[in-house]
Amino acid sequence: MKLKSLMLGAAAAVALAPAAFAERGADGEVKIIYWQAPSILNPFLSGGTKDVESSSMIIEPLARYNEKGELVPWLVDEIPTVANGGVSEDLTTITWKITPGLVWSDGTPFTSADVKFTYEYCTHPEGGCAQVTKFEGVTSVDTPDDLTVVVTFASPTPNPYGPFVGGESPILQAAQFANCLGAAAPSCTEQNFGPIGTGPFVVDEFKPNDVITMSANPNYRDPAKPAFAKVTFKGGGDAASAGTAVMETGEFDYAWNLQLAPDVIAKMQAGGKGVPVAGFGPLLERIHLNNTNPSPDLPEGERSTAMHPHPFLRDPAVYKAMSMAIDRPLLVEVGYGDAGKVGCSWVPAPEAFASTFEGCETQDIEGAKAMLEAAGYVDSDGDGVREKDGVRLSVLYQTSTNAVRQDFQALIKDWWEQIGFEVELRNVDASVFFGGDPGSPDTFQKFYADVQMYANTFNGTDPQAYLGNMLCDKAPKPESQWQGENISRFCMPEYDALHAELSNTADMAERQRIGRELSAMATDQGALIPLVHRGRISAHASSLGGVVLNVWDSELWNVADWHRVKSN
Repeated sequence: MKLKSLMLGAAAAVALAPAAFAERGADGEVKIIYWQAPSILNPFLSGGTKDVESSSMIIEPLARYNEKGELVPWLVDEIPTVANGGVSEDLTTITWKITPGLVWSDGTPFTSADVKFTYEYCTHPEGGCAQVTKFEGVTSVDTPDDLTVVVTFASPTPNPYGPFVGGESPILQAAQFANCLGAAAPSCTEQNFGPIGTGPFVVDEFKPNDVITMSANPNYRDPAKPAFAKVTFKGGGDAASAGTAVMETGEFDYAWNLQLAPDVIAKMQAGGKGVPVAGFGPLLERIHLNNTNPSPDLPEGERSTAMHPHPFLRDPAVYKAMSMAIDRPLLVEVGYGDAGKVGCSWVPAPEAFASTFEGCETQDIEGAKAMLEAAGYVDSDGDGVREKDGVRLSVLYQTSTNAVRQDFQALIKDWWEQIGFEVELRNVDASVFFGGDPGSPDTFQKFYADVQMYANTFNGTDPQAYLGNMLCDKAPKPESQWQGENISRFCMPEYDALHAELSNTADMAERQRIGRELSAMATDQGALIPLVHRGRISAHASSLGGVVLNVWDSELWNVADWHRVKSN
């Protein structure tokens, strides 16, 4: 199945959409299925895409990105720029003007105080925020009046669109979350499971890792939207059952993230009930290397923290050999077909920010063996596992439960064993793995394994905030309730300094050069191993109109425009 044909199918579906709706709620119920079930409806307490996207139906940012990657106003009148006076000439402030008359779903006014509160919530020194990188460099958020927000940066910031922009950085209602600052944030169950928002829907009931029921927001800013009165948002199962439920049986209207082999998707589409939609953004399947020691022999609170470096994964000979042993073209063929490309850069898109990775497309088992041998890793007892200074090359390799990922695990385990590693495989239910529960030992943030595999992406077309995920102070730790985006616990002062340079650079060509250098530094210095640049593939019912796949923001970014296509 060709990715281009999927995109043409999406365009055809959009063409069926009428220009306007008759009235709010006229089209009854829409059913959405995410086989990775949402665990929380607060993206500040989870880095999982499933949680960010389900939340985006309820709580919203000031601005977001459209399907072309263009920044568009959402809860404001216009995007601030230097030209219109919204960004200061010295690039140290950005001023947002909130659209007058906006109200929360409970009918109370949406004001600048809510925006300022959201900043204070995410940056509270006693708390942990999964999206704190969005506020890197911010020194204050001020509110001259109810409709004006002034964000001030410590130094000139050519890209000031991190805070309050995109599905990962929405606004929380200050009144609802007032008692949820700092360490109290994870315990605010009522707020985290049922946030009051400005989006098209409100939460009726949330059952974590299972189902969300929602109703049309009676106070939504467009009186004709949303077209659907009710939403059933089902979580769980697997990608295959989700795709089947839309394209073959017609039980659901939208299925997210069909991480399936191309022939499987083609067979489902033949069912005639729905169509797949796809597009390439910055989504990268990769393996993160734990730069710290996850050994269960360490005391709780010290595992996977900077207190204890990893015994061998910080050695370039080790992680470079692990990368050399991987046959990326085979992974693409087995897992994604035309919906995948060999991944050689942590930031694979936009292309101008993609770094080069020499030898990425060629597997070299013998070269990997030779590299380990030269570095002193030898199999001294003939059991097939190399060791050095009494430390065996033994790794626990974990990922989320998914057929494609388990296929990848099996292949990579074999390749690594061929070069002298001992490999134990583990998979965790995706709802738990990506859930962000600070009490769970199984989350990808806690990283109680040596290596782990998953994919994620970023909002918009400028990766500055995303590249900030590898800053030393962004590592999850007990004091941050295990929130943080530096999953590998990678720490390199030179990287931090170069990222600071990126933050202060205005020239686009130079920003792209620095971005490529940062991306290359993360792979060259052992933070992660890129595998596959993935296309995002989802599916919608043939009767569901208004769907516009967006690879630069939440897939549910325009859910207010979805409607039921009337048959002739």
